[in-house]
Amino acid sequence: MSEVPPTRMNQQIFKGKLKAAQGGHKLLKKKADALKVKFRDYAKNIAETKGGMATDASGAFFSLTQAEYAAGNFKQKVAEGSMTARVRVGAGVDNVAGVKLPVFTKYETGAAADNQSLGLVGGGKKIVAVREKFTVLLDMLIRLASLQTSFVTLDEALKVTNRRVNALENVTIPRIEGVLSYIGRELDELEREDFTRLKLVQGKKQEEEKAEQKKKEAAAKTKKPGKENDADITAAFDANDDEDVVF
Repeated sequence: MSEVPPTRMNQQIFKGKLKAAQGGHKLLKKKADALKVKFRDYAKNIAETKGGMATDASGAFFSLTQAEYAAGNFKQKVAEGSMTARVRVGAGVDNVAGVKLPVFTKYETGAAADNQSLGLVGGGKKIVAVREKFTVLLDMLIRLASLQTSFVTLDEALKVTNRRVNALENVTIPRIEGVLSYIGRELDELEREDFTRLKLVQGKKQEEEKAEQKKKEAAAKTKKPGKENDADITAAFDANDDEDVVF
């Protein structure tokens, strides 16, 4: 704090910094609250998705077992196909309180379906059921992957935001307030010193004026009264020079 000169300009500068820090703390607090709400929503959706996916996965693999039992081992025939993907995963971005979260979506490529002849000998309905159930399971996996990735990203953003909020609340704002308090104390001390100096100057000036007044009064008392009339006015005139007056 002693490195900051205690001046009015620095006081105004640090008041502006304090206002900006308090405004930033308020905004980051709101952002952290919004991220916490979204974080809880993602955690809830992940739990629900995982709970539903367990049932869907067990149903899909059980259906695969039934299809293999009905149609035989058709995995080799599937592997011999062109293996052109009919479904792909696209990545998007969702903005939550300034945080960009990845979002995965499924889209159709338009490729022709291979191995349509599977199940002609037997087990065709079971194979169709397997395809439908694994399609549902794929949708659940994509949704879970999107939720999990967004959850991890949101968790990191929430930690960073909380660290910034704590830094502003416990370090930056108290430090600025301490500097302002130091500048205020120093300015008050300077004002008291100036006031004391001014009082001393005024007191000395008043003492000089009183001393000058006393000198004037003493000089007026020591001066003799009627000194101007001590000389005889008639001595300057000669009576013989006057003419006689005849009545």
